[in-house]
Amino acid sequence: MSGREAPGRLRDATDALVEQSRRDREAADDRFGAARAIAERLGAHPIRPDEADPATDPPNGVAFGFWTPELTERGVPLDDVRLELFTPLADEASESAGAIDPGCDDLRDVEFRVDRVPVARDDEFHWVAVEGLPVGTRDRLGALYQLIYRTPDGEWETVRDPLARSVPFGAFAPAEAYDWPRLNATRADRDHFASFGGDDEALPTTEDDGLPRVDPATSMLEIHPGTSTDRGSLGALAERFEAIGEKLRGDEPLAPHERNYAGYDAVQLMPVEPLTQAYGEQWYWRPGGAQSETPDGALDRERAAERVTVGVERPDQTNWGYDVVVSAFSAANPAILETGRPDELVDFIAACHAMPDPVRVVFDVALGHADEGASGLLPDPFFEGPGMYGLHLDYRQPVVRAILLELQRRKANFGADGIRIDGAQDFTYHDEETGEQVHDDAFLAEMDRVTHEVAGTEYRPWMIYEDGRPWPREDWELASTYRTLIDQHPHAFQWSPVTFAHNKPALLTFWATKWWRMREVGEMGSQWITGVANHDTLRRGSQVEVTDDWGGALINPYLADSPPETIREAYDSPAALVWFHVAMPGVPMDFLHANYRAPWGFVRDTDPTWNVKVVAEEAPWIDWHVPEGSFAGGDAFPRLKGLGFETRAELKGFVTKLAALIDATGYDLDMIAELLSVQGTPLSTADSDITAADLQAFSFAWSADVAEYLVLDRWEDEQDDARTAFDRRVREFRQARPWLRDDIDDGRGEAFGYRHPTEGTVVYQALRRDPDGGESLLIACNVEGTPVEVSPTGVRDDLGLGDEHGAARDWTVALAGPDTAVEVGDDAGPVRLETADAVVWRAESRDD
Repeated sequence: MSGREAPGRLRDATDALVEQSRRDREAADDRFGAARAIAERLGAHPIRPDEADPATDPPNGVAFGFWTPELTERGVPLDDVRLELFTPLADEASESAGAIDPGCDDLRDVEFRVDRVPVARDDEFHWVAVEGLPVGTRDRLGALYQLIYRTPDGEWETVRDPLARSVPFGAFAPAEAYDWPRLNATRADRDHFASFGGDDEALPTTEDDGLPRVDPATSMLEIHPGTSTDRGSLGALAERFEAIGEKLRGDEPLAPHERNYAGYDAVQLMPVEPLTQAYGEQWYWRPGGAQSETPDGALDRERAAERVTVGVERPDQTNWGYDVVVSAFSAANPAILETGRPDELVDFIAACHAMPDPVRVVFDVALGHADEGASGLLPDPFFEGPGMYGLHLDYRQPVVRAILLELQRRKANFGADGIRIDGAQDFTYHDEETGEQVHDDAFLAEMDRVTHEVAGTEYRPWMIYEDGRPWPREDWELASTYRTLIDQHPHAFQWSPVTFAHNKPALLTFWATKWWRMREVGEMGSQWITGVANHDTLRRGSQVEVTDDWGGALINPYLADSPPETIREAYDSPAALVWFHVAMPGVPMDFLHANYRAPWGFVRDTDPTWNVKVVAEEAPWIDWHVPEGSFAGGDAFPRLKGLGFETRAELKGFVTKLAALIDATGYDLDMIAELLSVQGTPLSTADSDITAADLQAFSFAWSADVAEYLVLDRWEDEQDDARTAFDRRVREFRQARPWLRDDIDDGRGEAFGYRHPTEGTVVYQALRRDPDGGESLLIACNVEGTPVEVSPTGVRDDLGLGDEHGAARDWTVALAGPDTAVEVGDDAGPVRLETADAVVWRAESRDD
């Protein structure tokens, strides 16, 4: 093997790693304290002299660290442990960018030199420093690495790096040694972070124990990167924000679809972590070549070095983001990196920060569970046992606890301004005395106190918790306060009771029966994330069975004439938008798919065990999101049509039968296939019966077709000019009045309620008043029911308001739904509100 000199162990640097590990263990008060200190050095870290500039000076080595409790438990000798390095040979002949393109979607063969380097050990940790290997940058693929060891029976096993910065071929492949200090030193938004705590901050912050903590946003947009653009990448999403920002700076008009992104000062990305994989652990990484059936057999691990062919491709996965394996949580999901480079996530964040009014980026941190695939990637001490969503993590194990916090720190160090903790109620541990699961609030507090550092600035992010405890207790919907973590952390936010998945505004009487929760939002919702449109509510709303009789849920008949029109109006109505963005406190959050009035559903191709069941549960989705005639007549769903489904009715009938048989057989796929063959379906042929494999193929065809159907670029031309213009005005109205985030205060004459008697119409109403006395706002929203006439006088009378507290005068229309007969600036007068319409009047307040 010719070319660049083979990687070699740096003896002094390796000894220093071992010595520092020993010192940390001995100096700490407990095992958790030691692990917190050690965890920051685990993974792969480029080595540079102190005086080197990471933006320009290449590293002279890489330090590696692994936590390996299973090796200690199994008594593996140190001589049987190696760091296995894969150096792409193309880089030996050419240093040009793209010599090996990690963003390539095609499965192809790549030549690697493999080197196996001896390591050193301290307690349960293995360390080694290596020179002579390329590190990854924006322009090139670096060496890939993993730890290997020989078991007592002579077999070789692999240890992945759970703290990797880059996994271009997925979490089940070797990680990439990446030059993180270079990325951090060259990112375009360094000034954004450097401004924190200063006189001219890019974003406002508040001092928190000596560090700036990013203040909450005024409103927020939730985005699923994989279906937001045709390319399904963060790079494409960054380009979208850059184009919108350029237009805003030039005072150019936005196209209707671009308005769906405007008027927010925060975006929340659905999880961007590496995912579990359905087709086997080596699907995107195949030593032995692209056609290899036994990839591990292609490696001769008794040799110190060899040359191998590996079949590689950038992961291509369909998933909503929550099926994480925890391992490599610190990296970005390569399936949404069209370049295969971590820089792409940083570039997206920088594009948000470069908007004329900087936009916060909030990460969705899903560390409350692990997919079952994690068991092959993480040591056994990571898991307490099986859980509701796969595997339950052991948050009380000291090293696991420390590594999870370090994973959060590294992920946020991509540049997150905020953190949303997904399913905070799921962070529990088993109490042996009571036999119950106990909420680990101490761990959630540790997550809140993690210090992040970007471009040399230390800070803490805006913290948001999704916590519905005592869920999953049977009475959770009634018993949940949604305030437990706000009470513990006064700066923190939580998802509100009207934002959780069980809220379904397409159902009749939703707004009437949810008033008790809406009242809580108005009275104490200043630290809640509000709104009814998000990835969970729209998904759950799409799972409600549509029936022609009283056997199912009663769909709101006032919204529209068909289920597809109804669900799109329900999650993006003028009434709901105005209510949450103008009347209610807290931080309203919208969902980009709802803004587009595009379909959304639960799709995943990462679980061959349960994918058929997942698809069957989505049977009602067809009624909600596939209009009559659009299935057969359009270009959507090509794979399902290729399987024989010619009409929407055939597809719905098959999936409905599938769901019934899953319940009847206890999910016995062979029996289900036999029963479907007897009944006859589009999958049946004259020559053969349906098999379990056919059902799997159907489920993956469904996932792929639905995922393409959800892509927002597909719906770009259907964006209504008047609606998108109105939605943007409402959001900008909120942005101009950050005081609306405060709780409704009757002490300054504010009030809210709904009109009594309802008489067939639920009209939400409110009066909001600027605490500085500058203006008053009257809001009327016909959230459901028959058309109704409203006026400022009527709203004030319904709210029981007199002329005290500096009553307003000269009311004029400030906002009016696009289907109302009034315009902004019109004098006060009666306004007819159809279902889901809204109006806001404004007046300057006079002094008492």
